[in-house]
Order: sequence, then structure tokens, then C-alpha cells
Amino acid sequence: MAEDYPKVDRVMGGVAGLISIAVPAVLFLYFIMLAPQIAMDAQVWAAEWVPSLGISLSVLMDGLSLTFALLITGIGTAVTLYSAQYLGDHPDYPRFVSYLLMFMVGMLGLVLAGNLITLFVFWEVTTIASYLLIGFNADSAKSRRSALQALLVTGTGGLVMLAGMIILGSVVGSFEIAEILGSGDMIRAHPWYMAILLLFLAGAFTKSAQFPLHFWLPNAMAAPTPVSAYLHSATMVKGGIYLMARMNPALGGTSAWFWILVLFGGFTAVFASVLALRQTDIKQVLAYTTLMALGTLTMFIGAGTDYAIIAAMLFLVVHSLYKAALFLVIGIVDHGTGTREAPVLRGLRHAMPLTALAAALAAISMAGIPPMIGFIGKEFMYKAGLGLPGLGAAWVTVMIFAASVLMFVVAGIVALRPFMGELAKTPKPAHEGPWPMLAGPLVLGALSLLFGILPSTVGFYFVAPATRAVLGMDAEVHLYLWGGFNAALLLSVLTFLAGWLIYRRHEAIRARLAVAEAKAPNFDRGWDNVLDGLKALAAWQTRLIQTGSLQRYMAVMFATFALLVGATLILRGGMGSGINYDAEGVHPIQWTVLALIAMGAGLSTWTSSRMTAITALGVVGIGVALLFIIFSAPDVAITQLLVEVLVVVLVALVMLRLPHLPSRAKSGFRAGHAAIAAAVGLVTTAVMIAVLQTPFDRRLTDFFEIASYPDAHGRNIVNVILVDFRATDTFGEIVVVVIAAIAAYALLRGAPGASPTPAGEPGARGEEEKA
Repeated sequence: MAEDYPKVDRVMGGVAGLISIAVPAVLFLYFIMLAPQIAMDAQVWAAEWVPSLGISLSVLMDGLSLTFALLITGIGTAVTLYSAQYLGDHPDYPRFVSYLLMFMVGMLGLVLAGNLITLFVFWEVTTIASYLLIGFNADSAKSRRSALQALLVTGTGGLVMLAGMIILGSVVGSFEIAEILGSGDMIRAHPWYMAILLLFLAGAFTKSAQFPLHFWLPNAMAAPTPVSAYLHSATMVKGGIYLMARMNPALGGTSAWFWILVLFGGFTAVFASVLALRQTDIKQVLAYTTLMALGTLTMFIGAGTDYAIIAAMLFLVVHSLYKAALFLVIGIVDHGTGTREAPVLRGLRHAMPLTALAAALAAISMAGIPPMIGFIGKEFMYKAGLGLPGLGAAWVTVMIFAASVLMFVVAGIVALRPFMGELAKTPKPAHEGPWPMLAGPLVLGALSLLFGILPSTVGFYFVAPATRAVLGMDAEVHLYLWGGFNAALLLSVLTFLAGWLIYRRHEAIRARLAVAEAKAPNFDRGWDNVLDGLKALAAWQTRLIQTGSLQRYMAVMFATFALLVGATLILRGGMGSGINYDAEGVHPIQWTVLALIAMGAGLSTWTSSRMTAITALGVVGIGVALLFIIFSAPDVAITQLLVEVLVVVLVALVMLRLPHLPSRAKSGFRAGHAAIAAAVGLVTTAVMIAVLQTPFDRRLTDFFEIASYPDAHGRNIVNVILVDFRATDTFGEIVVVVIAAIAAYALLRGAPGASPTPAGEPGARGEEEKA
């Protein structure tokens, strides 16, 4: 329903409104000027981004990307002009503009990206921006839920798709889309082809809301009407369609590609069309018809023949024009009457003649009635379906016939019924919308008519280049309004007759669908159940893991380390041929130091005094420092000695200032802790032995030996590495240590009861409490 918010005295959105209109308009003119050049040949521009990973900021401009770019910027101009009037006096309108432009940039980056990783980055930009746009009315619980649902569904699909991109890049040896598209035969013959295909389709199906991941898209109607018009006509939901079309030369042409896309796309188209008849809110009606369009596009991309791809690219343009116009019309109706309920709206043509004209132009194209471009699109879809072999022809033709019939009905519900008859009473007296809101739907409706009368224009500049990009080769594209008497024309006539009959019985059908829907599985409630299950799992894990016991945390971490690393060593044969050592080569002094270390470690585990344990660990550290000295590393030994002395002193001082707390640990020998300690020691020893058995690679050693003095003017290689070659790393470590010291100091000063306990009072010997 019409948005209700505090008004701000701002004309057409002020400066933010002007910027929002100017950006897509300028970009649209730029892309229009490129159209003749791109129609003849694709263009690629590239600049290095992460060359070590083969990632570049490259732009691939061909017919497919140009068609999407024109739809994004052209419809974006209409939407931003509309929203400047529709939301220009909203107190948060500048924030809305920033989200909308962020979304536009994300979509442009997605369709123009010439590198898979760049494409993924912009893919996620659209995910985040759509989350912000759908949840723009943040005070509404419905908006917040819908935004989160869209984010989680599409974001999860994007991450799954990223895995497919990484595998595909490793198979081809490059992330450049142009190279990948030229490696189709090798990819299809690769053992990982099916995994790559399924991972890519997971991302595409979530983005373009294919069944059974369709439920988030109608809920996205919680967004303001301009957002709905933009997302559903030319942008976010078409992202998955773009991905499937773009990857067709590399992943298409197999039976798996054909049947997955054709079956899921066809079912989504018909299923969504039936659900559209169930709705009373005409904005929700259009939301489900978007699902129908996405399913249809998916089905024809999967079919993969020349006619099927031509039909898909033509319908891409057709749907974008009429869907954007109808959403904007609904916004005008909502703005002018205060309601979107189809049973309430009647006779609006008397009060809103221009809105009625825009609605009629868009709806006639949606219904596939000549001379609109929608009629040509429907004819080509029927020809593509009839031209498929075997069962594919039957399935596609039946699905597109059923969907087209229901779209004819929906066109009547959305654009005929609200405007015909006598003017009915509405919550607000019906009145015509202002020109900024009318301009977009009128122009888009007029383009549907113009392209229908002059189809060769859209065919030459858009459909033919886009088809060439999707097929990976040239295809003859000849669009026409009249193709003579044929099977496609007969199906069109049957579509009109069946659609009219269902439209006449629409109210009764809607009532029956309501009864059936109540008994059918509800995917939206299923989503809530999934989230509730995840929350319950998180709560259970929290109760199990977050016990508040530091001892348990440490025991779990060390046990996990010993188990996983030890198992990996055994399963992967990390120990090689076994332990090889020369006991006779160990000097008695070294044995003495090792005995000192062993006694210190044993004392730290045996004693029940915390202070004695800390001191014993200091002995262990000093023993390690002696080993460094024995093996000619005095600088490292000095560092080790300083650390050990400081640790012992600081820990002793801190323990004196800690408040007295009752011990929660059990006294006596702790067999579990002893087992974990022994396991960690054995695994660490095994890892060290395995490393020492590995042939030593001297490339880095040789480099530092050669470069230390000439490049850094130092003969101590360790010091040179720390202060010259890895100076930034060392500085970062210093910063971390300083921050930790400041935090510890602040905690000790601010902790309740942290002041020293006076001598003679209880707790004065807290440092000697039994462990």
C-alpha cells in the first residue's frame, strides 16, 4: 500500500534526485553510442588487478553485456526519475539514492565483467545493495525479514557459485571469461564438468529465483515500488539469467544442461503463473509473473537452439519493457488511490487516463497481442518450442502455452479490470500521477509498440548481437510482425481464446486456488522452519561449547589439534620411512640441557602451586635458549631469554594483583589432561621429524644470504629479515603486542577487586592457591 512517512520539503529529491537521474541517463547515452560498434564486433579491455592469481579488471563488451547495460541504465533512468517524485520528500531519500546507485553500479559491473572473480565481486555487491533496498523501510518487520531472506538465499548461492568459479578457473588455467568461453569442448569433457555445472546453476537459480528457491522474490515486494520495478525488470533477478546465458558456450550443449534448465525453468514458469492468479494485491501479481518470465528465459537458454536463444534474448527485452512499465503504473495507482487491491479498483481510466494508457500499452505487450513487441516474442517462443526434438518439444511447447495463457489473464487483472467500468470508491480520491511518474511507463509502453512495428531495429542492434554472444557463433536473426499462417500463429490464437475464458472465470478460479494453496506445502514457512532449526542448533552448540571454563576450552583446542594433525600424518604417510636419528652424535652438554628442559616441564605439571609452575616453565624457556646458543644462534637466544624473564616477572606481578577466586578445578592427578598433553607432545615431535626428513629447499636461504648485505647493509640475516625485508610485518607484530599490553593494563586497573590484598588478610597468598 502507499508508503506513509514524515515529509521533507524537498523538490524532486533535491541534489540527490538530480544526481540519481543524471548518472544512469549519461551512461545510457554512452552505451547507445557504442551500440553500432558492438553490433559488429565484441570489445575487451583489461588491466591487471591481482596478477599472481590471474585476476584482472577486465571488461567484456559484446551484444549480451550491451543489451543488459542498456536495460540497466535506460530503465534505471525511468526508475530514478520516478523515485525522485515518489520518494523525493522522504527524510531518508539521499540514503535511498546511494543504495540505488550502488545497486546500479553492481549490476553494470556484473554484466560487463570480463573476469570470473570480478564478476563475483559485483555479484555480491548486488546482493548487499538489494538487501539494503528491500529493507529500506527498516521500521517494518516485514521489510527486515524479506531483506534478510533475500540476502541469505542469494548470498549462499553466490558462495556456492564461487566454488564453481574457482574449479572452472583451475580447469581452464584462467579466470578470463573470453578464454573460458573458447574452451567449451575441453570443459564439457572434463571429469569435473558436472560439479562445475551444478555449482554455477546453484548461484544462478538462487539469484533468478527458480523453483524451489523462488519464495524470496515475492517477499521482496516489501521494498518501495521503484525498487520493485528496477529489481524485477532489468536488474538483480536477471543476474542469474545473464550468468546462464554468458556461460552457455562453455557449459551448455550437454544433456545435463538441457534437462536441468528446461525442466526447472518450465515448471517455475507455469507454477508461478498459477500462483499469480491467486493474488489480490496487483503488485504481488506482478511479482509472480516475474518468476514466470525468469523460468521462461531459463527454459529457452537451456534448450540452446538458434531459435530458442533468439526467443530468449527477444523476450529478455520484451519482459523488461512491459514489467518496468507495469510496476511503475501500480505505484501510480497506489499513490493516487491508496490501495493496490484488485477487487477494489475499478474505472480508474476516468480519473487517471494517462496511467490507463501506459498500463494498456504494457499489458497488451505482456498478453502477446499484436502489434506489440510482446506478440513477436511469443511467436518466436512457440517456434523455438516446436523446433526442438523429441520430448523437449512437447514439454517446452506445453509449458510456454500454459504460461502465455496465464499471462494473458494476468494482463487483464492488472491493466484491464482496474481501469474499466464505473469509477469505484477508493481509500483516497483517485487522481492522475505527476509527470515524472508518468514519463517512464509511457515511454516504456511506447517503446513496446515502436519495437513491434519496427522489429528489425531491435533485432539488428540488440537481439542479433546478444544471440551471437550466447551461442558463441553467428545466427541469422530476422524478426517480423507477420510471419504468415503457421503453427505458432495457431497457438497464439488458442492462447487468446483460452486466456479470455479463464479471465472471465478468474474470481472462481482464485477462490479454488486459495483452498488448494492452504493444503499445499508453504515454502515461505519452510524457510522460517529452517531458520528456527539453525537457531536451535546454534543454541545447542553454545550450551555445549561455551561452558565458561578456560580449562575446557584449552583441552578441546589441544585435543582437536592432536587428533586432526595426528590423523593426517598417519593417513597421508607424513612420517615417511620412520624416525631416523643418530644418538651418538648428541653431545653430553646437549643431553644435559634436554634433561633440564624435561625436569622443568615435569615440575610444571607435577606442582600444585601456580607460582612454581610459572617458574618451572621459565626454566623450560631458558633451556630452549641454551639450545639456541649451542647451535650458534645467540641473537635468537637473547630474545628467548628476555621473553622468558619478562613472562615470569610479569605473570608473577599480575598474579599478585588478581582477585582471590575459589578454585573450580579438581585436585589430584588429571589423567585426561595428561593424555592430551602427551598426545600434543607426540604429534608436535612427529611433525618436526617429518619436516626434518623433507629435502631442504634453499631458494629463500640463498636469496637472503646473497641479498642481506648489498640490499640491507646487514650481515645478521635474521635481523635483516625482521627490520628490512619484513619490516611491515614486524611493525604489525609490535603494534599487536602494544595493543595487547595496553588492554591488559586497562583490565587490571579497572577490574573490581584488582587492588593488592593487604598482608595478613584472607587471600594474601592467593598466588599459592592449589590448582
